[in-house]
Amino acid sequence: MVQSLDRQMKKEIMKDLIRKLHQGLSVEAAKERFEKEVGTVTSTEIADIEQGLINEGLSPEEIKKFCNVHALLFQSALAKAPTDDTFPGHPVYLFKLENREIEKLVSTIKETISKQRRDFTAFKTTLEGLLLRLKEIETHYERKEQLLFPFLERHGFMGPSKVMWGKDNEIRDLLRAALADCDDMKAEEFEACARKTLDPLLEEVSGMIFKEENILFPTSLEKLTADEWVDILRESDDVGYVFITKPEETEVLVRKLKAALLEEPISQDNAVAFPSGTLRLKELMHILNTLPIDMTFVDSEDMVRYFSEGKARLFRRTRSVLGRKVQNCHPPQSLDVVEKILTSFKEGTKDTYDFWINFRGKYVYIQYLAVRDEKGQYLGSIEVTQEISKISKLEGEKRLLDERA
Repeated sequence: MVQSLDRQMKKEIMKDLIRKLHQGLSVEAAKERFEKEVGTVTSTEIADIEQGLINEGLSPEEIKKFCNVHALLFQSALAKAPTDDTFPGHPVYLFKLENREIEKLVSTIKETISKQRRDFTAFKTTLEGLLLRLKEIETHYERKEQLLFPFLERHGFMGPSKVMWGKDNEIRDLLRAALADCDDMKAEEFEACARKTLDPLLEEVSGMIFKEENILFPTSLEKLTADEWVDILRESDDVGYVFITKPEETEVLVRKLKAALLEEPISQDNAVAFPSGTLRLKELMHILNTLPIDMTFVDSEDMVRYFSEGKARLFRRTRSVLGRKVQNCHPPQSLDVVEKILTSFKEGTKDTYDFWINFRGKYVYIQYLAVRDEKGQYLGSIEVTQEISKISKLEGEKRLLDERA
């Protein structure tokens, strides 16, 4: 039953569970229903649900009040989700590096508290120093709030800035309270102080790491574009980093980030950057003209936009053909075939046509290929022709550097 749930039904069940939690349903009962009726959930689904509840009128303050319970409810499902594959230099990678250091600091504070010495003055000094160090976490939160949240808002996703920012401020308040308590705390007051501020502080800091890495960051990776991540990285220097040293200068990281995130070619510095590498324009032109094939590209509007200019073209092309409808480049008796090919490409029923002919003493192989983007959208078609007389006579094998003709 759980496997057959569609995304919308799953979201409605989860939204109802969150509403029931706010009305007093126990976490245990909610988790039992969740495991039975939903089973698995993605970080983006959780984020979208909380955003949907805000859109429906549930106040961000109410969601903030219970978001720790929400995280606990979905914790086991999120633990099964795959982690992202960000790389060194990506803003999320740098946020996570900081989180690893925050975890170490939290662990050190807990260990210090558990090993309280008789010399309470020395203990208090050590604890205060660690809390002052932890206070630097504000830089991590500020970079998240000032850079990541605004880009999410551009995608209509207001939940983090309305809810998570409030949780960040709760941690700031707990930090200030812990430091104030530590300043004039007496030995006999320590246990009460720990229960009041220290324990909740450390719990909230650890909880925020969970929320960031299991909900905020995966959702951000899904919603933000490559260019937006580059902007975030570039502007991060203005806010700064904490607990880590950036491995390289920002502009070096930006170039690497662009190359790693690149999904479409971009033109820069008289070159074209592809996902698989960069070619200068002159190199690209001569590569295309050196290939042992002739190419002609027709765009999605059936206009001839490009042809290669190799030294021995099989079929003559003049530059006057550029910008001309491909239908007008063929005699009337072959127009039906041209239209059939183009229509099948546009409708997605075919991707290739090929045939071979004898032409002026040459054996010619001709292919028509549909050109599509990563989503399958039709961009145009390309005609590829090649003289294959020698290829068709090949037998056996010839190894590299074999000098046989």
